[in-house]
Amino acid sequence: MSEAMDTTKLGEKIVNVLKTIFDPEIPVDIYELGLIYDVFVNEESEVKILMTLTTPNCPVAESLPMEVEEKVKSLDEVKSAEVEITFDPPWTQDLMSEEAKLELGML
Repeated sequence: MSEAMDTTKLGEKIVNVLKTIFDPEIPVDIYELGLIYDVFVNEESEVKILMTLTTPNCPVAESLPMEVEEKVKSLDEVKSAEVEITFDPPWTQDLMSEEAKLELGML
C-alpha cells in the first residue's frame, strides 16, 4: 500500500513540474494545454510520459520533449524518465483545461 502511495505522490510532483513548462507560442503550461496524455510511474520510480504537440510541425518538436524529460529527471525521487510523443489522438483545443481556455480568452 505504501508503494502505491509513493507512486501517487511522485505522480503529483511530476504534474507540478509539468505545470512549470510552457509552450513558447501559447502562454499556458503544457499540462493545462492538454499536451500531456498520461504519466506512468512504476514502483522503481521510473517515469514514462505520453504527450503530444499542438501540431506535428511544431517549432519545439525537438526541444519541448527534451525539456520535459530533463525537468522530470531533475526530481530526486525519479530514477529515469522517458517521453514518448504521439499524435493519436491529435491535439485539439478541446483537450485544454477550463483554466487554459479562460487564460486564452476562449470562455
